[in-house]
Parts: sequence; structure tokens; C-alpha cells
Amino acid sequence: MEQPRYHTLDLDRWPRREHFSYYREKVRCGYSITNRIDVTRVVEYARARKLRFYPCMIHVIATVVNGMDEMRMMLDPEGRPGVWDLVHPNFTVFHKDDHTFSDLWCRYSRDFDTFYQEFLRVMEEYGDCHGVKGRPDQPPNFFCASCVPWMDYTGMATHSVGDPALFPIVDFGKYTQEAGRYTLPMTLTISHASADGYHACQFFQRVQEAVDAFGAE
Repeated sequence: MEQPRYHTLDLDRWPRREHFSYYREKVRCGYSITNRIDVTRVVEYARARKLRFYPCMIHVIATVVNGMDEMRMMLDPEGRPGVWDLVHPNFTVFHKDDHTFSDLWCRYSRDFDTFYQEFLRVMEEYGDCHGVKGRPDQPPNFFCASCVPWMDYTGMATHSVGDPALFPIVDFGKYTQEAGRYTLPMTLTISHASADGYHACQFFQRVQEAVDAFGAE
């Protein structure tokens, strides 16, 4: 795998430096926000080509995350904020035999076919590995994605002890059909130090745009 590049932010030029400092030092908070996404295009595309819906949505999310600096932020060993040039999805898989889950990760490629084949390869090799981390050697440049396929929920909140993660945690639920359209709930959880409400709204807007354009390239 190509060595990831981490770009430390120039705090003298960064417009959000005061906001970052405030939400890292004084009010250490994150937030979860849920929005409904029309996934009709992805559902129909996947069904027509006999593809799995889950990796299709992970690719949509990963493409949006990789297009926003606010979604690729972490800290270096010295605690300085920076942005990765590329991040890979860390996603969960469910084990039907004991009802547990495991984390896997997959290398991101903007080309969907390349990504999809890599996803299948990872699932073939690590999909039956139990334990929290089903695939070892997770790279430092990652974000989290997961699905709750049993529920069409209306809201979700993720809590953590200590500082909220700077990288995004994206969850989505079961899609349902109404009036010929398929929709699902999607939740973004992120540190307020990384992203404000504007950036969260941009994230969901770009997800919807990416869904609507899925498979057009």
C-alpha cells in the first residue's frame, strides 16, 4: 500500500483554529446528526447488476469523506491537527453464528469497480474472522462506517469516554420504500473540533449528490 501523507495544518492561516482550540480544550464535545437519504439510484443500480448494496454505500460515503478536509482530520504524535490526503473505510461485518461483529478495513479507490473487487477480496479473506478487529494492520488514515440493517431508525447518538474522535463515524439503517422511492437514515458522528453544522450539512448534501450520480461515470 502506498505510504499515506499527512499534512499538518498551518494554524496561523487556518480559519477554524479558534474553533478547533475551543472544542478541544474548553468544551470537549462531539455530536451526532441524522438525515434521510434517497438511495433509489443505488438500490436500482445494485439490483440490476446483482451487486451488494453495503459496499456500494460505503463507496459513496468514502468518496464524500475523501472530498472534504474536515472529514480527514486527525492529530499527529505531537498533538498537532492535520489532514490525510487519503483515508480508507473501516467497516463492520455481522456474524450470524454468534451475533457479534468485527471491524474490517478496505483500501479506497475512487474507481468503483476497483473498490468493489477489493471489498469482495477482503470479505473473502477476513469476513469470517471473529473478534473486534477482524483484519489486522489497520492503517492510521481511516474513518468508520457501519450499517444497522435491521432498523429504519429516526435518530442515533454515539457516546465516547474522553475526547470525541476527529474522524467521522458514519452509520446508516435499513432502507424502506414509499411512493416508489427508497430512503434510509444516515448518521454522522464527529468532533465539533473537526466540523461545524455547516460541514455536516455539506456532508449530507454531497452524499445525496453522490448517490444520485452513482454509476454514471
